[in-house]
Parts: sequence; C-alpha cells; structure tokens
Amino acid sequence: MALRRLLPALRPYIPRFAPLSTAPAVREQPAAGPGALPGRGSAKAVRPPVPAVDFGNAQEAYRSRRTWELARSLLVLRLCAWPALLARHEQLLYVSRKLLGQRLFNKLMKMTFYGHFVAGEDQESIQPLLRHNRAFGVGAILDYAVEEDLSPEEAEHKEMESCTSAVERDGSGTNKRDKQYQAHRAFGDRRNGVISARTYFYANEAKCDSHMETFLRCIEASGTFLVAAWKEMSRGRMLQEGRVSDDGFIAIKLTALGRPQFLLQFSEVLTKWRRFFHQMAAEQGQAGLAAMDTKLEVAALQESVAKMCIASRAEIEDWFTAETLGVSGTVDLLDWGSLIDSRTKLSKHLVVPNSQTGQLEPLLSRFTEEEELQMTRMLQRMDVLAKKAREVGVRLMVDAEQTYFQPAISRLTLEMQRKFNVEKPLIFNTYQCYLKDAYDNVTLGVELARRECWCFGAKLVRGAYLAQERARAAEIGYEDPINPTYEATNAMYHRCLDFVLEELKHNAKAKVMVASHNEDTVRFTLRRMEELRLHPADHQVYFGQLLGMCDQISFPLGEWGPPWCDGVRCWVWTSWRICPLAGQAGYPVYKYVPYGPVMEVLPYLSRRALENSSLMKGARRERQLLWLELLRRLRTGSLFRRPA
Repeated sequence: MALRRLLPALRPYIPRFAPLSTAPAVREQPAAGPGALPGRGSAKAVRPPVPAVDFGNAQEAYRSRRTWELARSLLVLRLCAWPALLARHEQLLYVSRKLLGQRLFNKLMKMTFYGHFVAGEDQESIQPLLRHNRAFGVGAILDYAVEEDLSPEEAEHKEMESCTSAVERDGSGTNKRDKQYQAHRAFGDRRNGVISARTYFYANEAKCDSHMETFLRCIEASGTFLVAAWKEMSRGRMLQEGRVSDDGFIAIKLTALGRPQFLLQFSEVLTKWRRFFHQMAAEQGQAGLAAMDTKLEVAALQESVAKMCIASRAEIEDWFTAETLGVSGTVDLLDWGSLIDSRTKLSKHLVVPNSQTGQLEPLLSRFTEEEELQMTRMLQRMDVLAKKAREVGVRLMVDAEQTYFQPAISRLTLEMQRKFNVEKPLIFNTYQCYLKDAYDNVTLGVELARRECWCFGAKLVRGAYLAQERARAAEIGYEDPINPTYEATNAMYHRCLDFVLEELKHNAKAKVMVASHNEDTVRFTLRRMEELRLHPADHQVYFGQLLGMCDQISFPLGEWGPPWCDGVRCWVWTSWRICPLAGQAGYPVYKYVPYGPVMEVLPYLSRRALENSSLMKGARRERQLLWLELLRRLRTGSLFRRPA
C-alpha cells in the first residue's frame, strides 16, 4: 500500500511520541549561558524601559532614508494607487522595454519600482542594503524572487501534469479522490488571484535541485553578510566584519522542492483522517468542540472501529495502548494523528468511510516507483536545507501555500521542527489566519511542541490566496475554507496571536513572528507583550514587513542597534558608553527582502504594485507621512542630509 511506503520515508524525522499525562506540562526555562551578552542572556536581567512607539512620527520613521529615496517612494506608491495604470501595467512594461532597449529599461526600473521593492540582483549587490537597514535596527528575511515567465497555458499544462498521478492518468483512480484534492484545469495557473506570493511550477527533478541550490545560496548570503560597528578607540573608528549568529531568516516554499502531486495526495490523507476523527467525536456527542477540547473515549472508539470490520478486535486493542497513546484513557487529535505512522500496525488498515456512499476507501492512491522516488527526494532536499541553516546560524521560514497543499506542508514542517528545533527554533511554520481552522492549527502545533519537548517557532500571516481559494471552492463545490469577512480574519489573527503570546510567557524558548502591515495588529501585539511582561530584548516576538512597504511601522519598532547592543550600553564600546545607534523601540524587526535580476523579478514587481493598490488605506497613510517628512526637511534645510 502506498501509505506504508510513504510513511517510512518520514520515519527518520519522527521521534517516538511521549506518553500522554493528565498532569500539566512542565515547560523548561532557558538558563543564561556563560557567554551571554549583558541584557540578552537571562530573563531575570534588568531590562531598560521600552520606549513608546509612535507610528505617526515621520522623522523617526524615515531617518534611515535619503531625500531622493523618499521622493521615489512617493512616486512609486502614487503610481501603485492609479487604477488605469495598473490595469495596463504589463503592456506598458513591454512597450517601455521595446522603446528604451534592455539597458535603459533596467536603469529605469532600478530608479523606480525595482529599486523600491527589490534589494539587488545577486548576493553581492544586496549587501549594502542589508548593512544599512541593520544599522537602523531592521534585519532581513532573504528571498530569491525570480520566477519562470510562463504563459497561462504553459502554467496550466505544467500544473495538470505535476498534480496528476499515473493511476489517475490511466483513469482508474480519479473518482476515489476528494474533489478538493484533485487538479482542476480551470485553476491550473496558481498565479491567478494571488498578489503577494511567489509561485513555483514543477518541471522536473533537476529544476527542484536548482531551486534547492538557490535556497542554499540564500542561506549562505544571510549567514555571512557584513555588519558595521563603530568602536571608539585611541586610533579611531574601525569597521568590524563577522557572522551574525542566529540573526537571519530565509523563506522557502515546498512546492519548489518537489512534485506537488505528493503534497496534494498527502494533504488528502491528513484531511480525511482528521475528518474521520471528528466524525467519531460526533458519535460520542462532541461535535463542534475546539480541536484540543475534543477527546474520544478509547473503549467507545475501539467499538466503533471494530464495527468497520477492518481488523480483528485483538489487533484493534493493540493499536490503542498506553505505549502509543498514553494513560489518560482518551484520544485527542494529536494522538489520532500519531497513528498515521509506520510505528503502528494500523498503517496497513488505513481506510475511512466515504460520507456519501458509506463504503470504506483507502486513504491514498498507489504510488509508482518513480513517484515514490520523487517524494523521497523532496524530503531529502528539505533535510539538506535545514542542516545548512543550522550550520550557518540562519532560521528557515516555510511559507504557507494553497489549502489543498497546506496540510502536507504543515505536517512536513512539523517533522523538520521535531528534528531541528531541539535547542532553539530553527524551523518556523507559517499559520494562515484567514482560514476557519487557523486557531485549531495553532493550538495543535503549540501542544505538540509541549508534549515532544521541542521549540515552537511560528510565523502568523493573514494569507495570500483569498480570492483564489474562494473562487475555487465556489466553482468546484466544497466548503469555503476562508473566514467570511475581513473583520473575522482580524479577530482570528488576534485570537491565534494571543494564544501564542500566552505560551511565550511560560516558555522562553518559543518564538513567533508577527508578519503584518496592519497597525492595529502591531499595536495589539505591543499591548499584550506589555501585559504579559514579554520584553523585546528577549527576542521571542519578531515583526515582519515587506521591503518597500510600511517603513513607518518597521523602523520605529526596530532594535536599538546591532545584535550585540542591549539598548543602553554596547559591549563594542570599551568604556561601556551609550550606543550611538540607540533611540528606537528595541523590537526585533525584519524586512522580507527579495532579490534577483531585473527581468526575472518582473512578475514579483507586478504583484507588489497590485498589493499596494489593494491596501489603499495603509498606502495613503504612508504617502501622507512621506510628504510630512519631505516638507520638514525642506523647512529645516536638511534636504541633503545623510542618514546617521
């Protein structure tokens, strides 16, 4: 059976589950290491007071920017708010390239859109921007933003080929698959309706290896970029070079690392298994409860499974033992998920009842030998990236994708977290808060980390595929997975964030990135951090925004200086004087930094322009602040000031 072959491939990444206990989880507090820097090593250390953050202070927001950069920002943001221009931007780019020639066109783009939203063409050219932003307290999440320039027809063809198994192509397996997890030609071009996420289409295994090599170069670039520090000594200032330990992030997508058919089919397995759990819960009178509140009585569960006649009663009793499920006498969703594992004898019996026909059906179609090899290679590429990230001290953020891929992406990311998040969070999972089940997903992730004693790391986003997900659900005919309104998504985001922050209060090793351009969400986070006594210098809560967007949020929040600075005194200074970079609020903030050759990042630039048009309220406020700062510099005669 295919699932029996799939799961052993995951086995190296899956430690045994700790037995369940009815006692509250005891969470370790990290001890300060002998080499801890002042103000960074211990939660008990005296912390400097956190300054109030003013997102309306234009001077503070743009003190890192030269006047011509402010003017460029105003121009770009204004053009992004022009509907007539955006509607024809692709034609305009084509005509401009023909009229100007490639060289002049590249220069024009670097002076405008490319220069505003993209850091540079390669790892070397992005270094000045990385150093500059770091000097003003803002780090980087590197992302090589190159995309294949495919026509809609080419994208559709590639998607249908890569998401359809050999069994389905010969017509013997399609009808057994849930329609949500089948490839549909009308939605073959996954770029449609997506304005803020890069899209990969599978070509072959060599292309996936190429993507892995690109990610490896990103990890190297993030792990070794230069940082500048001024050191007052008798001989003057010095420029120091070095590696910034644990200071960088890079973003990866799993659809870049393998054939998406595997993600599609594995997502169906996980979803059907979870749905089966809730069906059994409803039989026990627990319908509608939150995921972590739903607990099945083992005796009743064994009886229900026995009625399905998929195994003998003795075999069924052997599945649900204290060794595999703990001693609580109940089975929750995490215990249930652990049964999809080569360690249990249940694997060979993994069938679920079809809700329409009532017939028992296998969870997964059979893989061919080549498809199994492709699946194994995807897991190996993930492992290579994680090991490289650990080696150079860079953290990996696994981006979320469409809901028909996401269950598998989340599960595979959890396997990586089990293996690599033992001492500290190296792998960050992404939770999309526009999903109706976002809160269940977050609570399950936190609880799993508690039970298995690894470090929880997460990025919270609203989500990038809203229009596409709604259209697909309506067209194909399954329940819309997205929250009904923007307000409901905001409420879900704050609910998930509040739960994670509560966890951080008791678990100093857990970390979260608040990836949001919404000022209200950032203010909510700051307020809850203050109430929970989570100090920014503890580096448990990070903030993230896109390069070229919302500088009025990023820079006022930014750290006091480079990673070695505690906000008041700097160990680089031989006499422990006030750090010259002090003055910002001291929160760890990161810009999502794309880079790549001009022509190859044009699809990314198109989406950045469209995204700015869809966020008119925030962009309008940003333009107002840019004008205020330009006028202030004009009044004070500081138009030609250099950032300092």
